[in-house]
Amino acid sequence: MESQALFLRTLRGLDGKPYSGYKALKGEYHLGFYNLSVDYVQSDPFAPPTRIRAKLPMDLLQLSANDIRSLEQKIATEDFLTRRLASALSELGAKRRGSGRSGSILIAVPGQVMLGRSSVLITTETIEVRMSIGLPANGRRIRAKDAEAMLLEDLPYLFDAAFSRSTFPFGELFSQIQLYIDQCALRKSLTDSGLIAFIGEGAILARRSGVSDLPMDEAMAVPFKSPDSLRVVKKLPSGRTISGMGIKQGVTVIVGGGFHGKSTLLHAIEQGVYNHVEGDGREWCITDSQAVKIRAEDGRRVSRVDISGFINHLPRGRSTTTFSTQDASGSTSQSAAIVEAIELGATALLMDEDTCATNFMIRDARMQKLIVKEKEPITPFVDRVRELYDQLGVSTILVIGGSGDYLDVANVVIDMDEYRPYDFTEKAKIVSKQLPVSRQKEVTVPLNPIRARHPHPQNLRNQLERIEAKAFPTLHVGDEFVDLSALEQMVDEGQLRAIAALMRYALNTYVDGSVPLRTVVEKSIQQVLNHGFESISSNEGCSGFYTLPRSLELGMAWNRVRSLTIR
Repeated sequence: MESQALFLRTLRGLDGKPYSGYKALKGEYHLGFYNLSVDYVQSDPFAPPTRIRAKLPMDLLQLSANDIRSLEQKIATEDFLTRRLASALSELGAKRRGSGRSGSILIAVPGQVMLGRSSVLITTETIEVRMSIGLPANGRRIRAKDAEAMLLEDLPYLFDAAFSRSTFPFGELFSQIQLYIDQCALRKSLTDSGLIAFIGEGAILARRSGVSDLPMDEAMAVPFKSPDSLRVVKKLPSGRTISGMGIKQGVTVIVGGGFHGKSTLLHAIEQGVYNHVEGDGREWCITDSQAVKIRAEDGRRVSRVDISGFINHLPRGRSTTTFSTQDASGSTSQSAAIVEAIELGATALLMDEDTCATNFMIRDARMQKLIVKEKEPITPFVDRVRELYDQLGVSTILVIGGSGDYLDVANVVIDMDEYRPYDFTEKAKIVSKQLPVSRQKEVTVPLNPIRARHPHPQNLRNQLERIEAKAFPTLHVGDEFVDLSALEQMVDEGQLRAIAALMRYALNTYVDGSVPLRTVVEKSIQQVLNHGFESISSNEGCSGFYTLPRSLELGMAWNRVRSLTIR
């Protein structure tokens, strides 16, 4: 490790020289109370910014080993420290110091969920902060004095504002840790209670707008109130007791008039696979971690998926037991998404009829009369949904506003009326008896067992360095742009960056044509949990802009890479 004197001598000697001279700073330095590692230096002021790491002594905060002894405590603490840094940077404000990205300091800014992040790493001895900076320049000439101010004034200010023991909100940190542990415990308890999801009393489900994940103002929002018949009570590790609506395993149908909150409830359930921060309004919206949002996705790539349980006897004898296409229709894409999700370990499917293929969801009696079954390849989802649960243990939660046929297959029916839920299960049974459907069930054979598929490195291994995150939610693989917008439970740009890094790592480590896709993605995620993001990074040091995805999103991203070979 080099001294601060050497660092300053080197930096000051670069003043006015071509921008590429900044590369002389690469290395590790002791700068006062922190150590600076310059891992990557940008080539010019307009290029991706310089990547740095700062190591601060743990006794700056004097957190005890008991405060971060578990993975849950560590994730919650690192998330909290990242939020402190982002807040301190906001107070510092942007300082323009020349051309391009000059003077910018970039830190991962968390949203409403607490996730594993690479931005801050806590060890028994240090707090490592990972960020990017835009080194100052006039045109393409080095501004050494401004760079010195950034590294020896602005960064120490940030670290002092975020971590100084004299002003650090330890109470808020410990509250976040306890909240995170309670949420994890509640999620783990769902299976034992026969539940897929839990919505706490008083939750604020609505968001501020369609482009904001912040909660709606409480003066306008309708607090959630569970029907008595669906209310459950949970005791949590902190000692607190909460009550709310439990959504049981099986088939749940959410009904109600337009604009009464059906999709809002489903969206809260979708996002309940993550833990939310205090004040979000959805802290106690907790969903089974393996629940997956399913939708139709015209034009997506499908490779060797057995969709014969939903679509078979295509014209010209085309097989659907190993169905492949580069341009899926609504019904074939939705069929494939269901099978792929179950292959990856999904325990529940979440669907909103607004984003589903109509001909996949239902075929009514008149259409059955007009087009005989022998001429219709699609087995409607309504005829398979109970089988998915009874035979495979996969539950389904559906928002339905236009097809009463789903009342016959539902275990529970929830009516949303002016954003309040009501248990309509018994009423739905009465309606089903009074108005029996005349359509015929179209299942002729049972579902096939879900078959494992194996990714092969052919066509991809020579493109490792060209797998990267682009504008969210697009992944760049070689010359291919992979649209991941249908992965609606991906909530953070850092998850996209991590998916790219995890793909590169897996191609070097697991993908050989013999390892099932589910094993590939689960081992990749476990590598990060066990050894940190730095263990999957192909660069020196580690980017501070990775956020851990679920293995499900990682697997679904693999499935959309057109150049991937599947066996």
